[in-house]
Amino acid sequence: MSKYLTGDKAGITEFIDRFDVFLFDCDGVLWSGDHLFEGTVETLEMLRSKGKQIVFVTNNSTKSRADYKKKLESLGIPASVNEIFSSSYSAAIYISRILPLPPTQKTVFVLGESGIETELSSESIPHIGGTDPFYNRPIEPKDYTAIASGAALDPSVGVVLAGLDFHLSYLKLAYAFAYLQRGARFLATNTDTTFPSAGALFPGAGAVSAPLVAMMGGEVKPMAFGKPSQAMMDAIEGKFRFERKKACMVGDRLDTDIRFGIEGGLGGTLCVLTGVTKSEKEWEGEGKEVVPTAWVKELGDLRG
Repeated sequence: MSKYLTGDKAGITEFIDRFDVFLFDCDGVLWSGDHLFEGTVETLEMLRSKGKQIVFVTNNSTKSRADYKKKLESLGIPASVNEIFSSSYSAAIYISRILPLPPTQKTVFVLGESGIETELSSESIPHIGGTDPFYNRPIEPKDYTAIASGAALDPSVGVVLAGLDFHLSYLKLAYAFAYLQRGARFLATNTDTTFPSAGALFPGAGAVSAPLVAMMGGEVKPMAFGKPSQAMMDAIEGKFRFERKKACMVGDRLDTDIRFGIEGGLGGTLCVLTGVTKSEKEWEGEGKEVVPTAWVKELGDLRG
């Protein structure tokens, strides 16, 4: 049973004292769009003053870690790049250091924004697509012929990486589909179907990869690197070197954040109701697999 902590000072103290590390989702937990939730800065300062390690873990691939640092600081939240772990960074690490690719097929075709491109470049991974204006246009008759014949395709592409793309086009999907048909590996920064902003839900990165899954007959699905993928948890643990039982995941989504912490064997999970999850009724009742250890109405409630 999940423990309700809002207004319970003794319960909050006991909960915080159980952990050395707090992993924070960002969108829907710390802020929504450009709106910082009340008490966020003070809560993070309180945890730091108690010697807790803070790690910002985000599935948002549109921003690089450096971009996220700028956003955090613009909202009054001190942070270093090393405290930030994004799905785009996780994917870049996997492609550069783990994924076995033929020497002649090291290029990544990107469906996504500059955050992915920046992290790929940081690992010296060649990439095309993404924000290149060539792909952000309506498809033309000559494109069909060039793609079908292979004349328009880069033979060095060995990976299709899908993330949240604000400029998704039919042409981009056509190129991605062609590369997948020719054997490229299918990866995704994350498969969140939606993301919260301005108090509402909008299409997420999962909505970008979903058409490709459908085109491939539903049998081929991307390997994802965002929460709840344990590939991401392993990478975080490898970087920050913490004891999982002394770590807590804080998030607003049951299917990604809370599942991520539970399946990762963390000591606890904390759900806030300022993002996707709006009520404790979403995890109450028999047969519910994903139940947070504790919950609060908003992160600022941890101030007691």
